[in-house]
Amino acid sequence: MKKPFLRAGPDRTQAVRRWFQLAFLALNIWIGVGFYLWVRYYETAGQSGIAQRPPGVEGWLPIASLMNLKVWFYTGGLPSIHPAGVFLLIAFLLISWVLRKSFCSWLCPVGTFSQYLATLGRRLFRKNFVLPRWLDIPLRSLKYILMALFLYVIAAMSVNQILAFLGGPYGVVSDVKMLNFFRTLTLSGVAVLAFLIAASLFVQNFWCRYLCPYGGLLGLLALASPLKIKRDAALCIDCGKCARACPSALKVDHW
Repeated sequence: MKKPFLRAGPDRTQAVRRWFQLAFLALNIWIGVGFYLWVRYYETAGQSGIAQRPPGVEGWLPIASLMNLKVWFYTGGLPSIHPAGVFLLIAFLLISWVLRKSFCSWLCPVGTFSQYLATLGRRLFRKNFVLPRWLDIPLRSLKYILMALFLYVIAAMSVNQILAFLGGPYGVVSDVKMLNFFRTLTLSGVAVLAFLIAASLFVQNFWCRYLCPYGGLLGLLALASPLKIKRDAALCIDCGKCARACPSALKVDHW
């Protein structure tokens, strides 16, 4: 006897999510191009045209943002070096607290790129692979270890030490250093990026699931969220498609 169920209306959530992902990916590309032109303006002594530094680039400096957040908390004054990153960090933390991992799945450009790599992997190999539990769990701990390391270093630094670092030669141009990492990739950097891209073809969201300390921090905050996604038993036909499609390999059909 077939289980009685209600027929749900059309779900356009994933279509909306894709548009959000593509929009924020385009926004980050626009920010990256603007920042590159701004750097080139000073590298060429103004010969490459006029450009302005986009403040949004500081969203890619989470460690500096955490440092500034600590300074702001203890002194009540916002540091003048990379201040926009603090407000972006607070916004992302609030989003994760209210809407759980929505930043990672809807807004993060790295997550979007990783998702499309997994889609390419499914087309090439007909499926993505799920690591066995004995390997999956230890690997998932890596991002929390990295997160704990960064938080420990920041917690151990005094406010004066943070101000000295951010105001020092490296802290002032940390955004430029980040850009130069990709502009002057070493052989080891190419090898690491090639490994992450290849791994993302086989294992969906490899970086996000195992190595991203930012995602680890947002994930812990999401545990305190007042909201939670639950399966509607009245609409469920026990097909298991939700569990097979889940990018985080969660057994959604058993919730």
